[in-house]
Amino acid sequence: MHLLPSARQCELMALARRLACERFAPRAEHHDREASFPFDDYADLRAEGLLGLCVPARYGGLGADFETYCLVAEQLAQGNASTALTFNMHCLTMLMMGPIADGMPMSPSARQRHERLRAAKFREVVEGGAFYGQPHSEPVEQGETDTGLGVGGRRFGTAARKVEGGYVVSGRKFFVSLAGCAPYYATPAIRLGSEPWIERTLYLQVPKDAPGVSFPGEWDPMGMRATVSRDMVLADVFVPDDAEVLPPGLFGAMYNAFPHLFLSFSAVFLGLMQAAWDGALAYLTGRMPGAPIPHAERAAKGPAVAEMLLAIESARALYYRAISEARVDPAPEVVQRARAAHVTVQRAVVKVTQEAIRVCGGRAFLRRYPLERYARDARAAALMRPWTEELATQQVRQAALGIGAEGEQDTAARA
Repeated sequence: MHLLPSARQCELMALARRLACERFAPRAEHHDREASFPFDDYADLRAEGLLGLCVPARYGGLGADFETYCLVAEQLAQGNASTALTFNMHCLTMLMMGPIADGMPMSPSARQRHERLRAAKFREVVEGGAFYGQPHSEPVEQGETDTGLGVGGRRFGTAARKVEGGYVVSGRKFFVSLAGCAPYYATPAIRLGSEPWIERTLYLQVPKDAPGVSFPGEWDPMGMRATVSRDMVLADVFVPDDAEVLPPGLFGAMYNAFPHLFLSFSAVFLGLMQAAWDGALAYLTGRMPGAPIPHAERAAKGPAVAEMLLAIESARALYYRAISEARVDPAPEVVQRARAAHVTVQRAVVKVTQEAIRVCGGRAFLRRYPLERYARDARAAALMRPWTEELATQQVRQAALGIGAEGEQDTAARA
């Protein structure tokens, strides 16, 4: 077992850390107050080649695998968690098109066609600076949940009707990060038909300015404000066949075969914990601008600060083990460990970010310090479907006890 980052991973982590500290962090307070999308952060990501982080090297990208992406995302989140969370959507799309798809079974003709289509999409990212949102969430009262998806089920209220040359897509998505800000959206839909359910799952590239696409609604949330996650409405949107991000049917199959997809969110919240701990130390030692110098109760705060670090390092150790095991068709115990890591991070990030404010005292509650933003952003961890704490812990006990997984899962998904 070797859990130390490689030299290449360390190089990419250092680049991400530099961007986070020097560029993202000074802008984060503005984007949080305005609930504005961090286009300036994305300009830096583009300039440093990081939009191509998870594009395979043979297409001109940096060739990061899932593990490397997670290590980089942890660093980016320490500057602006909203930027890192939206970047997650883009990088997951690249990973799904690239190395994860390479590990999935496909017919030779489907693989050849996918190779041709993704080469063009990767080129737009590397050469043109394109990036993607992922409108996966749909209202609970709409669509169809299929218990054949073993990661918690998902709803497909977005329907695709096959027509000559492509599909006509209609539906409504919500919590669409990068709403109206990304050039493209990797959009799940279900093709109308009578074939088996998973075979009809589609994953389509939808341009933000395609006729019939709109992003209605206000965006004024408690945390992760710079993600700009408004609704997305698709009203009879024509999507050509060549806009398939994955071959038909592969999206549903991939959800089952690579459950670690959802562990990527935890990288953001792990980085947020680290930022809160670093911020608390800076405040207590007078290195944070505006903090009292010296902090009169610094010695008394020591035990709580130590407990924060213990929580962070415990979560990080389990998380690093889990991402090192990510692969197509993992063993059952590997999936259980991934669930454990995900839930551990979800719980710890709330505790650590709240403690950062408590140990620093009343002034740390003011918005002129970043600590209160960290605590607000941390609350989003519990809401990231499909591996919310409730669904993930339910799956842990079902897998451990071998009881009624499909029936209980379906009930929970519709609750």
